[in-house]
Amino acid sequence: MKKIKFMDTSFRDGFQSCYGARVKSEDFLPVLKAAVEAGNDNFEIGGGARFQSLYFYCQEDAFEMMDKSREIVGKSINLQTLARGANVVGLESQSRDIIDLHAKLFKKHGITTIRNFDALMDIRNLSYSGERIKSAGLNHQIVIALMGLPPSLKEKYYHSAEFYTDKIKEILKADIPFDSLAFKDASGTTPPSIVFDCIKNARKLLPEKTLIQFHTHDTAGMGFSSNMAAIEAGADIIDLAMAPVSGGTSQVDILTMWQGLRGTKYTLDIDEEKILEVEKMFIDNMKKYYLPPEATTVNPVISFSPMPGGALTANTQMMRDNNSLELFGRVIENMREVVAKGGFGTSVTPVSQFYFQQAFVNTVQGKWSKISDNYGKMILGYFGKTPTDPDPEIIKIASDQLSLKPTNEDVHDLNDNNPKLGIVYNKKLLKDKNLETTDENIFISATCGDQGIAFLEGKVSLALDIQMIQKNLLPRKQHQI
Repeated sequence: MKKIKFMDTSFRDGFQSCYGARVKSEDFLPVLKAAVEAGNDNFEIGGGARFQSLYFYCQEDAFEMMDKSREIVGKSINLQTLARGANVVGLESQSRDIIDLHAKLFKKHGITTIRNFDALMDIRNLSYSGERIKSAGLNHQIVIALMGLPPSLKEKYYHSAEFYTDKIKEILKADIPFDSLAFKDASGTTPPSIVFDCIKNARKLLPEKTLIQFHTHDTAGMGFSSNMAAIEAGADIIDLAMAPVSGGTSQVDILTMWQGLRGTKYTLDIDEEKILEVEKMFIDNMKKYYLPPEATTVNPVISFSPMPGGALTANTQMMRDNNSLELFGRVIENMREVVAKGGFGTSVTPVSQFYFQQAFVNTVQGKWSKISDNYGKMILGYFGKTPTDPDPEIIKIASDQLSLKPTNEDVHDLNDNNPKLGIVYNKKLLKDKNLETTDENIFISATCGDQGIAFLEGKVSLALDIQMIQKNLLPRKQHQI
């Protein structure tokens, strides 16, 4: 019987997919300790939205969280974070010196592996970041970003197994150093047949014994089937989570996957009774947090308008904050056209947010009457090259409204020439505020902007905190004023 390895995503993607990434460290670190004692030895612990959210919503330092996590798990366990290519852990793309600083700091603060993806699958955006990850002494897990398209779009090549296989060939041709490769389906919309073909093709192309990992969400109800397709095609590792941050918008539950594999030639190497006890503890620790109903619901509409599980609850919580949640269904419906006309970039952060922002504008103000800034910059080439050319009419509207010309220039060159990006600029911002110019502070400033600076100044947005407390989005006991 073959034992399938897994990475426990509970403490990063689970939080992002179920709670909008707004979870205090003191509430999950005891569960992390219990999970290690139960035998789990591979964890996703930070990066993605779990970097900014700690500063924006939890009034915590992400670097301190990583240090504490490493202290709990010991030296031998893999701690993994998520990075967005040229964006690293910011929503905006960064200059080369900040990309390099990202790798050095995450190594310094106890991270073992960085999973590195680019939503547009522009290989240029993976190349430099991958080099710096390896140079810092970290394991580089390069990513093929997956997304399913509804047949009504009549698109046969983009986001097919052939398309993804061609991207692997581009990665190999570019000679990007990497230790493993992950297929990441952030919206959980890729048909299992494509998952199977992708991993089979990858096995033929990659050097022998290259580790292949598969990541999906259960948002559209296909998580278990997709995991099985990946396993049968030869994946070495799959991503799973624990209750209460499993299923729905998150990953398939560890125990669900274990149960589903019974009677097959595969199994998970777990002590199921111990995991069951950890899940009970986890559920109890998370009771103080509001779990939105959409986080636990299979939503068939997502297959037609791919919204990642990790972005869905963040968006719905923002809509709750602004009393506009009743528009969510219409916004998701409008995403289908936004994806198609935007060049078929994968719906994963930050592109998923660009799609959602534009779909929201199209819903509220009328279709294409206004182009949101980031969606416009994306289709004009300022985040890299989209898989296919965006709609020419939408390009013209974006160019006119944003007063920007389309570009094919490398994002890194654009950002290196931007005087408001990079170490020198952010160091000046810190000095002007009489703040220490440590590497950590420079990076926080670069990736978290004004809210990062406010955190470093010790300023807390009481209005936002009180609003979140009232909505049960943060634990009350942390905010006794």
